[in-house]
Amino acid sequence: MGIEKDIQQGKFKSSHQKAGINIIYTASCIHLHTSHVLKQFDLTPPQFNVLRILRGQFPKAITVNEIINRMLDKSSNASRIVEKLKAKKFIERKECEHDRRQVDVSITEKGLSILSEIDEKENEFVFGNGTLTAAEAETLSELLDKGRLYLENLNNK
Repeated sequence: MGIEKDIQQGKFKSSHQKAGINIIYTASCIHLHTSHVLKQFDLTPPQFNVLRILRGQFPKAITVNEIINRMLDKSSNASRIVEKLKAKKFIERKECEHDRRQVDVSITEKGLSILSEIDEKENEFVFGNGTLTAAEAETLSELLDKGRLYLENLNNK
């Protein structure tokens, strides 16, 4: 078991390259599994992300731009996702009171209900649940934060 076997590559230039490839491969595995679980609820991971953002704001509404800033996948088309969730009656869109060019988005009771159903299945798709201790998960999260901060600093130069 290990990344070498999973991608059938025995050599890496460095431990850092191996770790980076492992992160990319693992992220793909997590995305695939999460997609499979969410398919039962007729949701995609980006739609689920938007619903969770809106639940975190509940009962207040937020703009689509605020949703974009909080999304995990910055390349997702938030406007299209909002329209799909509106068609499923999981969210509501209303003209912003302060700025008619903006739209306020809020989660509906139906949206909250579907998130409650998904929460009951959380153990099926939470990464590392059952294999990592809480301390290991915390350490992993700290290491990922450290690596991401490095990349953000490179991008800001």
